[in-house]
Amino acid sequence: MKKDNIKKPVHYIILLILAGEAVFILPFVLARVFRATVLDVFQVTNTQLGYCFSIYGLVALVSYLFGGPLADKFQPRKLMGISLILTAIGSFVYANNPSYTTLKILYGYWGFTTICLFWAGMIKATRIWGGTDSQGKAFGFLDGGRGLVGALFGLLGVLIFAFLMPDNDVDLNTIEQRQAFKAVILITSGIVILIGLLVYFFLKLDTKGTIEKETIKEHITLKNIKEVLQLKAVWLLMIIILCAYVGYKITDIFSLYAKDVMKYSEIEAAQTGTFLLFIRPLVGVLIGVLADRSKASLYLCIGFLLSIIGASIFASGVLPENTTLFFFTSIIITAIGVYAVRVLYFAVMQEGKIPLTLTGTAVGLISFIGYTPDIFAGPMIGYFLDGWNGEQGHSYVFIALGIFSTIGFLASILFYKHSKQISTTPKA
Repeated sequence: MKKDNIKKPVHYIILLILAGEAVFILPFVLARVFRATVLDVFQVTNTQLGYCFSIYGLVALVSYLFGGPLADKFQPRKLMGISLILTAIGSFVYANNPSYTTLKILYGYWGFTTICLFWAGMIKATRIWGGTDSQGKAFGFLDGGRGLVGALFGLLGVLIFAFLMPDNDVDLNTIEQRQAFKAVILITSGIVILIGLLVYFFLKLDTKGTIEKETIKEHITLKNIKEVLQLKAVWLLMIIILCAYVGYKITDIFSLYAKDVMKYSEIEAAQTGTFLLFIRPLVGVLIGVLADRSKASLYLCIGFLLSIIGASIFASGVLPENTTLFFFTSIIITAIGVYAVRVLYFAVMQEGKIPLTLTGTAVGLISFIGYTPDIFAGPMIGYFLDGWNGEQGHSYVFIALGIFSTIGFLASILFYKHSKQISTTPKA
């Protein structure tokens, strides 16, 4: 891509943000917001629901490899639009009280529709919008916006659910729960389909979609895959994303830490989790803008360093009970580090000289390794928390965060040095 003279229409990044979170609403956001309802309506345990997520993760892992080359062969808007519609179609099974076996099959189906047909295309579309000088801003807006959209979708679901429930009913029966949750699913899926159609027809930088067409390769060959695998930046990003994603998974336990270690009430612990939802969009936009004024890989190093500092505080056990200011300061330090790295790990592809036309292939290969925490992070966290009660178990989890953050920090330094080296190397 030449020096950045490409227009960056606002509707393009807005559609990317909406699509980027909408595709995961049905498999994950609703299950997170309505966890107790999902367990009651589908008559499954936490462990069984966890197996559904594991099946999703296994299918997704394979889908990264096949979805990457697809994103280089077809325009992102087409893949993403079809993905959103197919994902929403799965809601008709989800809304009709599926059996546990059917639920597992559905999550496998979603692992394909949300990853193979969507993930690499979304990253490539974001990179196209960012051009040569706004990669940080592009990925910052994407991740920050996704966090905000996810929270708004969750709020919408809660409002629909509350509206449909009897006002005078305290102990809701299963039939009432099922009907209300079915309405939430169907209304949500309708919105997802609408977003899919908008993406399919309007995710273009120009009216004819000429710029997107220029980034397409008609044939993806083994030579292209070998070309990507020969790039040092690709291997370093595999390590960086793996370490960063472990950190992102560990942020899920902050509310539990507040309850188990800080002795907060259930409501106060939930407020801690909500607090994190609003940090993510703020960090996304701020870090993205700052990264464009310097080198994104430098802020990648800073993000991991902040994660190490935060992990050390929590792992050391120095946080006394009822020290709200110190506790939330420590959360902020850790969250800024984790979210900053999450914003930037694909934003540095331009800096690492990964060809734009092979973005999808590179993303597929990188993600195949980078997102393996989907499989092992949950069991690892559960092992520590269930094996050692209270502060000790949490301490081990944050020690793990410190170890992965240190590895990510070292890989980011190597990436930073490598990017400086290739930027000063004269072309042959």
